Amino acid sequence: MPSLSLAQARRIALAAQGFGARAPRSPGAAAVRRTVARLGLLQIDSVNVLARAHYLPLFSRLGGYDRALLERDAWGPLRARRLFEYWAHEASLLPLDLHPLLRWRMDRAARGEIGYATLRRFATERRAEAEAVLARIAAEGPLTAADFENGAGRGGWWQWSEAKHALEWLFWSGRITTATRRGTFARAYDLTERVLPAAVMALPTPTPGEAQRALIDRSARALGVATAADLRDYYRLKPAEADHAIAALEEAGTLLPVRVEGWSPRAWLHRDARLPRRVPGDALLAPFDPLIFERGRTERLFGLRYRIEIYVPQERRTHGYYVLPFLMDEALVARVDLKADRRSGTLLARRITIEPGAPAETMPRLRAELERMAAWLGLSTVALP
Repeated sequence: MPSLSLAQARRIALAAQGFGARAPRSPGAAAVRRTVARLGLLQIDSVNVLARAHYLPLFSRLGGYDRALLERDAWGPLRARRLFEYWAHEASLLPLDLHPLLRWRMDRAARGEIGYATLRRFATERRAEAEAVLARIAAEGPLTAADFENGAGRGGWWQWSEAKHALEWLFWSGRITTATRRGTFARAYDLTERVLPAAVMALPTPTPGEAQRALIDRSARALGVATAADLRDYYRLKPAEADHAIAALEEAGTLLPVRVEGWSPRAWLHRDARLPRRVPGDALLAPFDPLIFERGRTERLFGLRYRIEIYVPQERRTHGYYVLPFLMDEALVARVDLKADRRSGTLLARRITIEPGAPAETMPRLRAELERMAAWLGLSTVALP
């Protein structure tokens, strides 16, 4: 079995994720779409202390692109749609060609086989309630949870109303999807066939096994070199859904088994993965960036134990509330707790942690990256701690 050094595995992973390439001077729609296609997903998160999570991975790879380009592809007119929302690696924006590959998951949700217990009941004893919600959307067009009686919930995280539970089951089962976002980023749901282009809805549905093999292939391309757990995690597949796909792709020569220095589990290298001589460049990485959202992989690749501390009480936080690791060339050399103070036009670096062994040029290069991010966010100044 071929062996890779840890440095080689890092370069392969970074290249697969789109780092190291020269960023376009003025990134346009084509660059945004190429990057989303390379990554295969953009995780969505509601926290907006800096910028919403789905915008940040594109900035990390492209620099100061126009966020309206992504919004148009995600929630624009039907003829402009290039992306859809669904559960992939958590809630995600996905290229349209992934829709057929996730229909087996939608079918399982429709049968009440997956999802939270409160959602699964809408597939059985509470089906009539869900059908009533669906009928209202069919008659009235896109609606948010707040458009239903008591639909806004009881307050607090995950305190969903009954209508919201019905809507989320319909969303999970693929019968509705996000038509647009309203207000404070609330989903406006509509019938899937009214949101996605007819050509996408008409694409043939592969068998679950075929779809799972295609998803593992996508994961492997996006990761470059990965363990079985890494490959499963990218689109949140269970072992029974993924292991047969890994074996089939290995037999076909798509995945090449390799050993990686310091990794206990075996790994697979995608046959199209590149090993560049070096991967230069600087990037601030969102907590939900596909390069680092699997924390065990982040630790294996970069030697950095990274945890998001949003849900940790302030007095117990180690690095801060919304902390972005700083990638400099091929290493994670610092972490920065960032906040966009839009009222004062300031990007606040509330805390900076320099990692052991970071090069002397870390702070100057980090400051330059912070200034670049501030300009992209329309903020006039950077405030360092």
